[in-house]
Amino acid sequence: MPKPRPVIDSLAIASEMIMPNDTNALGNLMGGNLMRMIDVIGAISAQRHCNRTVVTASLDNLSFKHSVAVGDVVTLEAKVTRAFTTSMEVLVKVFSENIPMGTKNKTNTAFLTFVAVDQSGNPIEVPEAIPDTDEEQELFNAALRRRQLRLILSGRMKPMEATELKALFEDKAHKFNKE
Repeated sequence: MPKPRPVIDSLAIASEMIMPNDTNALGNLMGGNLMRMIDVIGAISAQRHCNRTVVTASLDNLSFKHSVAVGDVVTLEAKVTRAFTTSMEVLVKVFSENIPMGTKNKTNTAFLTFVAVDQSGNPIEVPEAIPDTDEEQELFNAALRRRQLRLILSGRMKPMEATELKALFEDKAHKFNKE
C-alpha cells in the first residue's frame, strides 16, 4: 500500500490569458475550452498525489456563474479531496480576472474523478489523502457521499447500498420531523 500523502502535496495552479481563438462569437471563453483546462489541471493534481499516470473517470456538474471575456486571465486551482482504492476525487476552482479593471470572479467549481493506472492501463492503488485544514477535512468527509451519488447515477451502485447518502437523508428527515 502506498504511503499516505497530505492534500496540499497535490495542489496545482495554472493561469492562462484568454485569447480570441479561445472564445465564441460573443468574445467569451467557450465552455469546451474551459472543460479541457479543468481536465488538464485536475490530472496534474491527481498525478502529483499518486505519482502515477491517471485517466479521467468522471466530471461532475459544471455550471457557469460568470462569463470569461477575451483578455481575461483564468486561474485554475486543483487539489485532491479524497483518495479511494484506485481513484481520487479532485476539486478544481476556476477564477477569472480582468487585470486592468481590477476585478476577479470565481466562475466555476468542478469535481472530477481520476483513476491511477499502470503501463498496461490497469487500475492501481493510490495513497490515502490526509486533510490538514478545516476546509480540506470538510471536503474529505463529503467526498464519500459524492462518490456514492456518482456510482448510483452511473448504475454501478443501488441506492439502498449508499450508506453515507442513506444516513444523510435519515438525518435530514429526523431534523425535518422535529421542526
